[in-house]
Amino acid sequence: MKSRVLRALIEMGFIIFLFYANLFMGEFEKSNGLKKNLMWAFEDVFTLTNLAIAVVAASVGYLVFEFLRRKF
Repeated sequence: MKSRVLRALIEMGFIIFLFYANLFMGEFEKSNGLKKNLMWAFEDVFTLTNLAIAVVAASVGYLVFEFLRRKF
C-alpha cells in the first residue's frame, strides 16, 4: 500500500512539474523580455489558482493512466 501511494505521488508530481514548466515557458515567451524579468514570470505563474488547476489535472491524468495501465 505504501509503495502505491508513493508511486501515485511521484507520478502526480511529475505531471505538476510538466504543467508548471509549460506554463512558465509560455508566460516568459509571451512577455518577450520587455521590461519583465524572471521574477515577474515566477510571480505570474505560481499562483493559488494555477496550483489548484495543476493538482486537478494531475489527479485526472493519474487516474486515466492508471485505468489504461490496468486495462491493457
